[in-house]
Amino acid sequence: MKKFLIYLSNSHETILKGLIIIITIGLIGTLLPHKVRYKFDFQNGKSWNNEDLFAPFDFAINKDRDSLKLERQRTRQNVLPYFQMDTMVLTNAIAELNKKISNEKTFSGREKSVAEIGAEFLRNVYAKGIIRPAEDSLAGKSGQLMLVKGKLAEVRTVSDFVNPDFVLSEIENDLMSVYESKLLDSLIASVITPNVFFDQQLTESVRTQKESEVSATRGMIKKGELVISRGELVNPEKLLVLESLKNATETAVSDSKTIRDIYWGQLLIVAIGLTILLIFIAVLRKDIFSDNRKLTLIFTLMILVTAAYTGIMKMPSLSLYVVPICILPIVIRVFFDTRLALFTHVITVLILGSIAPNGYEFVFMQTIAGMVTIFSVTNLRKRAQFFTSAGMIFLSYMVCYLALSVIHEGDITLINQNNLFWLVGNVLLTLFSYPLIYIFEKVFGLTSDVSLMELSDTNAPLLRELSMKAPGTFQHSMQVANLAEAAIFKIGGNSLLIRVGALYHDIGKMEMPLYFIENQATGLNPHDELSFEESASIIISHVIKGIEKARKNKVPDLIIDFIRTHHGTSMVQYFYQSFLKNFPEEIVDEDDFRYPGPLPFSKETAVLMMADSVEASSRSLTKPTHESINNLVDNIIDRQIEQQQFINCDITFKDISSIKKIFKKMLMSIYHVRVEYPRG
Repeated sequence: MKKFLIYLSNSHETILKGLIIIITIGLIGTLLPHKVRYKFDFQNGKSWNNEDLFAPFDFAINKDRDSLKLERQRTRQNVLPYFQMDTMVLTNAIAELNKKISNEKTFSGREKSVAEIGAEFLRNVYAKGIIRPAEDSLAGKSGQLMLVKGKLAEVRTVSDFVNPDFVLSEIENDLMSVYESKLLDSLIASVITPNVFFDQQLTESVRTQKESEVSATRGMIKKGELVISRGELVNPEKLLVLESLKNATETAVSDSKTIRDIYWGQLLIVAIGLTILLIFIAVLRKDIFSDNRKLTLIFTLMILVTAAYTGIMKMPSLSLYVVPICILPIVIRVFFDTRLALFTHVITVLILGSIAPNGYEFVFMQTIAGMVTIFSVTNLRKRAQFFTSAGMIFLSYMVCYLALSVIHEGDITLINQNNLFWLVGNVLLTLFSYPLIYIFEKVFGLTSDVSLMELSDTNAPLLRELSMKAPGTFQHSMQVANLAEAAIFKIGGNSLLIRVGALYHDIGKMEMPLYFIENQATGLNPHDELSFEESASIIISHVIKGIEKARKNKVPDLIIDFIRTHHGTSMVQYFYQSFLKNFPEEIVDEDDFRYPGPLPFSKETAVLMMADSVEASSRSLTKPTHESINNLVDNIIDRQIEQQQFINCDITFKDISSIKKIFKKMLMSIYHVRVEYPRG
């Protein structure tokens, strides 16, 4: 048990890596829709290249989406509008009229007979129906409508009713034959209100019901019936039958066992893809494979893209063209490299291609767009490049879509232009990669090129402080940055990273600037008052102080690595040799004169170490010449090789030879040394 616990303690990083991989496979597999995928691919206007297809079961032929939509629209339009006749309007009008007649002294003693005359007129008018003004225009064709009385409805026309204006104009003519009184006319006019009105809620309810009753299918295909023959052209009619069979096949099998089997199959697909990706990383990017944070970032992006794609698949109102899959290669390229971005993008696209409609189209478009994306963000050092990249992504999508559409439709005029607008939305969403990069930087503790550009600004707080407190060190750092950047550009590496590392590598010197010769402007050297061990301790301490200063100012660990490694485990030779010369009989502890390390572990940190040593030593040349600079560069770098300062770096002798040439050329230019030509 004890051995097992020790093993767990020593292997916790490996165990965590395994858990991350398993969780990623499980999440991606769970996000994928677990339904049967039709095994045949077909396209309108293309030949059926498979064997003769017979119906495996009875299925209905689905109507074309556009024709079904048109049929439902016509059904809605054919539903007559519903109007209600309110019987209470007559009762209320008679009661109101009787009240007004009883209040009039003109009718004293005759109220009852006058009221009967008025009530009879109202009954005759309301029997016809008084329709609300302007609502007569809502009737259907030929002015027809459905009139609802209680629970019964009958077809009527607008001409069967009268409007309030017509009633008011006829009151005087109709009443004069019965009772001559203008006062009664005005009283009846004041109580007239419409009793027929449009019922929008009932009308909409009936139309929705009738629309839902429209069948989405037309005809049946019986089991064993020939659906399509080998070599037969897939015309629009055959396309409907094939799509109906595909939908029926994918929805027919839905029992738990089938869903479980599909789920395991999808897990296997995802596991295969991630295994290939992990092998690639383990072989070609060992630094990423050993860092669980970086692996988690890559897998998180794959999960997010999968979630976005499968989420949009569940929303019929949105097109799959709007999913910004190119966010994945952008973010990975910014944090890592081109090969990893391309490989991860292709693996993700292949996984999604297993569920995407028209899988070949999806894989082709996304692969091309991903490649263009990676090429466009190779040196993402300005925010404007995001918009340039977005434009190139849209152009690649559009060209691919147009090409594939022409192949399928056979006529460019038949292309669905709405999809181009969805692609515009896709590109706009791709711009979300910029804030996403910032979020991932904070969550995973990584550094992007955009952040490096901000750090390289000499007006950054820490560099401004360095230039004020230790101007000589600041100038030294600038020269080292130029040397290192030129060298890494020649041998291949991250030139922006090494430039930023060079600018910050000596920030520890600003704590005690006068103890470093480049900052001594008065000719006084404070080391004259110290022992050799104390002087060496102060010189060595600038590494530790630099690390502390950088962490306090939240400088990324990627840059702090340059501070830690720029002297490796070399010795402070001047004070060490001075001690040996002045105290030959004493035993010296070399650790008192040795930097704590660690050794450089990358091309960038190794080149910075060389550039730092060469630039600092070149300042001691009293009369720089072609020969003295050559000897200086060769001696310093050869000594570092002898001291095994680069054994942890992936750097070759060919690289070192190129670095020497670059340093010599640039130092000669700095000190204005003329190249010596042979005389003769």
